[in-house]
Amino acid sequence: MRRLMKFLHTMGAIGLMGAMACLIVLLGLAPPPSALPGYALMRGAMAAVATWVFLPSLALMLVAGLLAIALNRAFHQAGWAWVKLATGILMFEYGFVGVQGPMQREAERSAQALAGRVDPATLAESLGAERGTLWVLLAIATANVVLGIWRPRILIRVR
Repeated sequence: MRRLMKFLHTMGAIGLMGAMACLIVLLGLAPPPSALPGYALMRGAMAAVATWVFLPSLALMLVAGLLAIALNRAFHQAGWAWVKLATGILMFEYGFVGVQGPMQREAERSAQALAGRVDPATLAESLGAERGTLWVLLAIATANVVLGIWRPRILIRVR
């Protein structure tokens, strides 16, 4: 069971980091909102990556990591495992708030702008924040990989 959890956790991390890298590239290649058909298409693709790759990978990584900690008694006293747990939960929350939500909203708004219901001038306001959030989450995910491989001694106090 431990190996299965490790495998699932690793596969989730691979999918998550790949999705974040993909989203960063797509953000860099997105045409301006003045090229509305291309912009709407790109934002729809980004929302699909966020929904069907990023979010499931994030959930798989977190759930498998939680189960790995629960199943392996050695992890109960390992400070690095608790740091990974804390950052994983933060990543899950900010994945919803800073990535999934804004990408879904912008895809919907750009589709509405294409249909003439939203002013295209109001689009692309969150691009910088989305890019920044993705870079921060990618850095945290990389730090979690480092923690999982090198497993530094981080002491926790047990009473």
